[in-house]
Amino acid sequence: MTPITEVEGRRVALSNLEKVLYPETGFTKAELLHYYATTAGALLPHLRDRAVSFLRYPDGPDGQLFFAKNVPPGTPEWVTTAKVPRSSADGPARMVVVQDLPSLVWAANLVTEFHTHQWLVQTPDEADRLVLDLDPGAPAHIVHCCEVALWLRERLAADGIEAYPKTAGSKGLHLLAAVRGSSSERTSEYAKALAVEAERAMPRLVVHRMSKSLRPGKVFVDWSQNAARKTTATPYTVRARRAPLVSAPVTWEEVAGCRSPGQLEFWAGDIAARLQDLGDLMAPLTDPAKAAPLPCPDLRPRPRPRPR
Repeated sequence: MTPITEVEGRRVALSNLEKVLYPETGFTKAELLHYYATTAGALLPHLRDRAVSFLRYPDGPDGQLFFAKNVPPGTPEWVTTAKVPRSSADGPARMVVVQDLPSLVWAANLVTEFHTHQWLVQTPDEADRLVLDLDPGAPAHIVHCCEVALWLRERLAADGIEAYPKTAGSKGLHLLAAVRGSSSERTSEYAKALAVEAERAMPRLVVHRMSKSLRPGKVFVDWSQNAARKTTATPYTVRARRAPLVSAPVTWEEVAGCRSPGQLEFWAGDIAARLQDLGDLMAPLTDPAKAAPLPCPDLRPRPRPRPR
């Protein structure tokens, strides 16, 4: 019989709690649900008012992985959903919006990574996030991503934009910033310009084009995730990787001090202590007062950080 639990007055069905999702560590589905329930205070503000794409892995990372963008069958009526524009001729999609703890626990029971757009469902035509995904091509690794991230931090600061880093939860690093007053198209253009500029400043280390033939030994600065249709792993989501690794916010001191990939590798069991000691390092992203306008596109020179 499927157990039922009550979460803030909502009845949530749970299933297969003893199932081992990560055989390498023995991490079970019950532990995954516990992680999300206890991390909800930090995670929910980054999910709230954002359409969620689920990357599901119900049989663990070694099983089938598939994206679910539309509202899944059997979704409780009390889970918030929203119509989301899309480019296809099929009209808008209806997607889940995780607004509260019961919805989070229900969604976590599906065994999923949480991925969100860089805009709110109330204002799909306006980007409120800028994201730069730093993806290393072997033999490059996250230490090289940190070097690029520090350059980008200074470059963004020259435009009055404050960036916040987090691990990808796999092999790279994400930089996020709160922005306002621009479309996804304009944000993408700005992000691409930054990637091109980074490549010019660090040609031996950075590439801005997606072609795999160009990426070995370099860090691909993926600017394309700012497109309105794209989503990025949400802060604090557990990833479908070899172990229950988390896309974890990190300090700039940790980025600057990174000398080996293991220094910025955080598992689900590490996050409670980090939240107690550091709080949510990405909380400023949820404060509209912290959002910065993108600079107007022009040809005037601006201060640039020195190549590293």
